[in-house]
Amino acid sequence: MTDLTASFDTAATPSGTGCGECDAVEGWWVHLRRCAACGHVGCCDSSPAKHATAHYRATGHRVMQSFEPGEDWFWDFENARMVEGPELAPPTSHPDTQPAPGPRGRVPLDWRDHIG
Repeated sequence: MTDLTASFDTAATPSGTGCGECDAVEGWWVHLRRCAACGHVGCCDSSPAKHATAHYRATGHRVMQSFEPGEDWFWDFENARMVEGPELAPPTSHPDTQPAPGPRGRVPLDWRDHIG
């Protein structure tokens, strides 16, 4: 079993309340994931752009945590499995007032037709 200790930085704060890459191009996401190593927030693989996976591929930061309210699970991209992890620095999710999919005002009405 691989030691994942280096995959977690409990002091790293989230990079924002949404996917920064999607925000830069007025895009949208289905759900958000937070890198356990650096705090980068990206969109999930159900989202059109899949920025959380792109972050893993670009950095090698292999563990992400759900950034959805009420969820605290971790995913190891390298081994394609859920893993246990420590409590990360707050906030642990996007604001409860931010819808999923989101952000409000940018999600197309036919958003289900755009996801895989």
